[in-house]
Amino acid sequence: MHHTTLQYLEPSERQRARMQEIRDAAQVYLEKIMDLVPPGDDKEHVIRLIRNSAMWANVGITRYADGTPRE
Repeated sequence: MHHTTLQYLEPSERQRARMQEIRDAAQVYLEKIMDLVPPGDDKEHVIRLIRNSAMWANVGITRYADGTPRE
């Protein structure tokens, strides 16, 4: 694990743009879930999964699997 893994990493402008694309795509998917899936535990679970997957995709844009920052 890289020594900066748990530290804040300022993304580059290119990384910021990619991260926004991920958030935009997650938002579109989330809106479909909100419209089409009835209320309940399953809906709450999938909402959390969407948030989780968007977060980890953004981490993947800025860091390698071992935590080393991407340039």
